[in-house]
Amino acid sequence: MRAGRRHILHLARALAATALLAGCDPARLVQDDRPPPRPAPPRPAPPPARSAESEALARYYARVQDSFLAQGLLRTDGGGPDVPFDARDLVENFIRIALFEEYATVDGRIIARQTPSRLHKWVAPVRMQVIFGRTVPRDQQRRDRDSIAAYVARLSRITGLPMRLVPENANFHVFIVNEEERRALGDRIRRLLPGIDEATVKAVTDMPRSTFCLVFALNSEETGTYSRALAVIRGEHPDLMRLSCIHEEIAQGLGLSNDSPKARPSIFNDDEEFALLTSHDEMLLRILYDPRTIPGMTAREARPIVETIAAELLGGSS
Repeated sequence: MRAGRRHILHLARALAATALLAGCDPARLVQDDRPPPRPAPPRPAPPPARSAESEALARYYARVQDSFLAQGLLRTDGGGPDVPFDARDLVENFIRIALFEEYATVDGRIIARQTPSRLHKWVAPVRMQVIFGRTVPRDQQRRDRDSIAAYVARLSRITGLPMRLVPENANFHVFIVNEEERRALGDRIRRLLPGIDEATVKAVTDMPRSTFCLVFALNSEETGTYSRALAVIRGEHPDLMRLSCIHEEIAQGLGLSNDSPKARPSIFNDDEEFALLTSHDEMLLRILYDPRTIPGMTAREARPIVETIAAELLGGSS
């Protein structure tokens, strides 16, 4: 190294002397000399590989998606003339989806049970953070982050609710994780949702294969106003199923917390006919975030207001 440096120094002096003999300005020569190019930053190490169990789940969900598509399910057209709905349909679907809960906690376990509830929604801006597991491939992370950013902007336009992605200090967390990472989320969930019960934590850490994704929203003061939410989406899903989970869980985390077999065209229907938020679902969100619907309303209190808004949205059709 030292010999090399001396060689460079001597060469520089020789060039300066030559420049003087030729009648050039050596200072100008130095000014025109470009610095050597900076070395390219090292590429980040690739994420660790998924486990064999996670790979097996990915193959399973790929088969599930193929089966859905073969049956004409997971539609992305948002609804069309083959699935008409009127104001009466919209009202009944809203009451069932926004004013009933899909699950109940019984003896420390979460079970599927339709339970009457009150109207819930956000009144504060939503600050959403997307958190990926270490084994989720980077190209998948980029696609998902872009999809979520575009969807959040769309939801904000529909509802009028300020919503944006943030790197920290979030009140709505979206985890996209593979199998081992999901099982290890317990302590983090307890920190993000203080006071959450163990049945809810286990719904994530012990999530069965039949559960594709889920979301929890926190109404700590029982006012009907959400203050925090957390969604968990399996990283093993193929692209369309993963995007479908993103659409449903984030919208449910805004207050459309239930599913109904009668809702069509809708993602709030467990038949998987539609993969992405539909025109019908946009109207449900507009009703929910209309200033006339108040957090804490019962179905009886909300119904006449919902009927008015639905008639406005659909031009009085019935």
